[in-house]
Amino acid sequence: MTREITLSTAVNEAIAEEMRRDPSIFLIGEDVAEAGTPFKVLSGLVEEFGTERIVDTPISEPGFMGMAVGAAMTGSRPIVDLMFGDFLFLVMDQLCNQAAKTHYMSGGKLSVPLVLRTNLGATRRSAAQHSQSLHALVAHIPGLKVALPSSAYEAKGLMKTAIRDDNPVVIFEDKLMYNDKAPVPEEEYLIPFGEATVLREGCDITLVALSSMVQVALQAAELLERDGISVEVIDPRTIVPLDEEKILNSVRKTSRAIVIDEGHRNFGVTAEIASRITEKAFYYLDAPVVRMGAMDVPVPFSPALEDLTVPTPEAVAENARLSVRGELFNVA
Repeated sequence: MTREITLSTAVNEAIAEEMRRDPSIFLIGEDVAEAGTPFKVLSGLVEEFGTERIVDTPISEPGFMGMAVGAAMTGSRPIVDLMFGDFLFLVMDQLCNQAAKTHYMSGGKLSVPLVLRTNLGATRRSAAQHSQSLHALVAHIPGLKVALPSSAYEAKGLMKTAIRDDNPVVIFEDKLMYNDKAPVPEEEYLIPFGEATVLREGCDITLVALSSMVQVALQAAELLERDGISVEVIDPRTIVPLDEEKILNSVRKTSRAIVIDEGHRNFGVTAEIASRITEKAFYYLDAPVVRMGAMDVPVPFSPALEDLTVPTPEAVAENARLSVRGELFNVA
């Protein structure tokens, strides 16, 4: 049985179900309990689990992240709620130097089963310090796993998998998708890390898209269908680990690819995926791999300017047309 629920409800259900299953799980962060819950995603959890397991913290991201790392090393399974992904810079030492390296530096004797739950995404009119998409930063660090749900279904399945993982996992949810609905099973399910999904099959061009850009890719595919262009859409769901083989198999079939992400283009996830396609499927390509990401500028507050900084369905469709026609294109 399935029902349509919002992405925020899916995340809430996943956390609640796992906390009922495992008493070692607790959630910690700013305003997660009595202070009101960020974006209303965690509503009701403190009423069920109490303030000993749903813990409000002072505004000290390095402090509560360090507490969570220590707790994870000594038998708990903490979920850290980081109100905005932009605050990652404040916890990079605890996350990247401590959590990511402990298992390796202890010769496998210690583990850090920790979930850092945060968000990404522009076009919310939150300006440059609350609109960034920083998943490429943590994907660069060995020892961390990184997941990006694109719908309520992925959000619940990936969260449950992350909580049960014995490694530190960072999950990025798109802020604008919390009220988006999708079919989600009533029964328990998990989504394995490193397993991409093909959301739409096609034969002319492959669109590899992450998080909110999955919806952009699907809308672009609808536009292209009117032009007789058959589009395959792939959602990697996790970038660490990355389901490289499913992406490569698709490109070997279509011979063209566009990689779409809301992170900045320079040195980002689009560059990594595009380079793997070029390295391992070069002789199948009929056109260069196109990368589409956010402009390499701080996200503007002005709505008219902000809307120009991230890929749109129309822009993706136009680049796909040019790629299929074998023409030069502008992907800036």
